[in-house]
Amino acid sequence: MPEHRELRLSDDVRLHVTVSGPVDAEVTVVLLHGWTLDGRSWHHQVAELRERFADRVRLVTYDARGHGRSSCLALRDATLAQLGDDLAAVIDEIVPSGPVVLVGHSMGGMTVMEYAHRHPDRFAARTAGLVFVSTTAEGHTHTVYGLSPRIARLIRLAETTGAGVLARCGGWRPPHALLRALRPSIRWMLFGDRCDPADIRLVTSAVAHATLRSIGGFRASIGAQHRLETLTALGGLPAAALVGDRDRLTPPPCAESIAAALPTAELTVCPGAGHMLMMERPDAVNAAVAGVLDRVLAAPGGGGGDPAAVATVTP
Repeated sequence: MPEHRELRLSDDVRLHVTVSGPVDAEVTVVLLHGWTLDGRSWHHQVAELRERFADRVRLVTYDARGHGRSSCLALRDATLAQLGDDLAAVIDEIVPSGPVVLVGHSMGGMTVMEYAHRHPDRFAARTAGLVFVSTTAEGHTHTVYGLSPRIARLIRLAETTGAGVLARCGGWRPPHALLRALRPSIRWMLFGDRCDPADIRLVTSAVAHATLRSIGGFRASIGAQHRLETLTALGGLPAAALVGDRDRLTPPPCAESIAAALPTAELTVCPGAGHMLMMERPDAVNAAVAGVLDRVLAAPGGGGGDPAAVATVTP
C-alpha cells in the first residue's frame, strides 16, 4: 500500500508526498506533475511500474506547493526556481540515498531542469535517468495553441493578463461550477483526438484543488524559463522525451529541442495525442520510463548507457 507523508519545508510550506516500494529499492523514480495538476495524474504509471518492477523500484509522487493536497504559497515563491529547490528538498528527505530517475510532465519537467541548473552537484551525484513528458526547455517560444501566430499572440496576452489577476487572489480555489462549465475548453486545450471522460474529471478535480495564486502566479516563470544549455551539460544519462503531435501547449519542437540537447534521449512522437500523454497514451509513457529504468538497472552502480538519440513514432 502507498504511504502518504507530509514534508514540511524550511519556509513552512507542507508538501503532500506519496511513496510506494521499499526504502532499499535499487532505484527510486520521482514523478513530477504539471501546472494546475497533482500527483494523481501519474496513476497509470505508478500502477504499471509497480507491477513490472516490484520491489526493485521505489515510486515517489508529490503535489507541488499550491497544488493538490500541499499547502498554499507566497506569491513571490510561485517560480520554477522555488520548485527546483523543493525537488532538492524532497530528494534529500524522502530519497536520502541511491540512484534516482526523474520523470517530469510539463511544469514538472521544467522543475527537473531547474533542479539541475540550481543544484548541479547534487543532481550529478544522484540522478541516473531522465524522462521528459510534454514539456519544454524554451518557455513559451513554441506555444501557439495550434493557431496562427497572430491569434496566438492575442491569446497569450489575454492569458498573461488573466494570470496576473488570478495570482492576486490568494489561497482561493476555482469554483466547481465554473470548472464544469469550462470542461470543453479544458478538453480542447489539453487533449488530442481521444479523451476518456474519466481523465477530464481527474484533470478538473486537480484544477479545483490548485489555488488561484498558483494558477496565476507560476505563469510568468513558466513562460520565461530557458534551460537548453543546462540540458546540454548533463552528459550521457539515459533519457527519453515524449510529445503528442496535437499538443497545443508544448508542441513537437519543444521535445525535439530537448532531444537535440540530450544526445542520449530517445524521442517519441505520439500521433493524435495532446498535452496529457500519461493519460492519453499511458502505454507509450510507461514504455519510455521502463526503458530508462531497464538501462539504469542494467548498468554497474546504477549508471546509464550512452546510445545515440533515436526518433520514433508511437501510434
